Amino acid sequence: MTNMNKIDEILTRGVDEVIKFEHLKKRLVDGEKLRIKFGIDPTSPDLHLGHTVALRKLKQLQDMGHKVILLIGDYTAKIGDPSGRSETRKVLTDEQVKENLKDYEKQAGKILDMNQVEVRYNGDWYNNKGAAFLFELTSKITIARAIERDDFKKRMKEDVDVSVLEVLYPLMQGYDSVELDADVEIGGTDQKFNLLMGRKIQKRYDKKEQDIITVPLLEGTDGVNKMSKSLGNYIGIAEEPKEMLSKIMSIPDSLIIKYYHLLTDISEDKISEIQDGMRTVVLNPRNVKLELAQEIVRTYHGEDAAEKAKEYFVKTISNKEMPDVVTEVKVEKEEIKIVEFLVLAGLAKSNGEARRKIEQGGLEINGTRENDWQRVLNKTDNNSIFKVGKFSFAKAKFQ
Repeated sequence: MTNMNKIDEILTRGVDEVIKFEHLKKRLVDGEKLRIKFGIDPTSPDLHLGHTVALRKLKQLQDMGHKVILLIGDYTAKIGDPSGRSETRKVLTDEQVKENLKDYEKQAGKILDMNQVEVRYNGDWYNNKGAAFLFELTSKITIARAIERDDFKKRMKEDVDVSVLEVLYPLMQGYDSVELDADVEIGGTDQKFNLLMGRKIQKRYDKKEQDIITVPLLEGTDGVNKMSKSLGNYIGIAEEPKEMLSKIMSIPDSLIIKYYHLLTDISEDKISEIQDGMRTVVLNPRNVKLELAQEIVRTYHGEDAAEKAKEYFVKTISNKEMPDVVTEVKVEKEEIKIVEFLVLAGLAKSNGEARRKIEQGGLEINGTRENDWQRVLNKTDNNSIFKVGKFSFAKAKFQ
């Protein structure tokens, strides 16, 4: 692929809009070394496939020699980005933010060469600024401009509160670009207002205005909503291979081609062949989806893990057989509440989550659905096989 072809692919594949297209293309063609900004607020501990759409675009630019800046919004996460929100976000504590961001660099390293990434935290400057800075920053933008975003208009029309803190968020994201001397900022389509605000704030501080690349939002496993941990429809890039593959297999067939475009390096010509094959019923969508799932798992976990995940899926889910190996969970007391056992076995993250899974019919014991979340297990349940969802198993071993 020639350098020009690479540039064209960067600016078109997996891209919704470029602002300003010709300006950015010229800078890339001229070989100018650009500072490319991408920000993530650590509102949850997991990066998911939705995040990778932008991260993969960053990798393409990194491979061309540009400087990637991964901005972790440890300060702005405490406010919460109002983009796409129908209500005010809860304010996070410093402890919650710190816990959420601890593995971000490791997870981003599955895509980016972190040795060449400039990792920054916006708390480094905001923690040292006072009221005088706030007065200065807010004087740069009018109220009319600050609240013109569609999210705010809709909420105000429906008499839903918009906090002043939320109004400040885009200004602060914009000021990040001033601190970082950003030439380009990448974000999802729902971030367009914030990204444009960056251009305005840079101009007010007599800086050159950043170009913008917006990437499509990726729907989650429900096939409807943007991938999000809060909606429970996300696929984490650090998830176990078998879990990742099984989740990808649960997406609607209508998302197969979009996932190929945004999450893989498969050529456009090959994707067109796949699309035509499914349309003419030459290809079975289930088999195509299994190849897609393997390709994505291979990207984050390697060839061997992808093959084993496929074998596990075919055997335990497609053929509804028991896995060859089921993890034994030792119970070192005579009895245990069933919700506590699910947490001990790693089949749920908390007693509350375990209860919800049981109430929603997500637990089977030895092939029989269990709906009593108050049940207490004892030695009569020794060697019982517990299955949560489609692909998580554990065996109880009372000592």
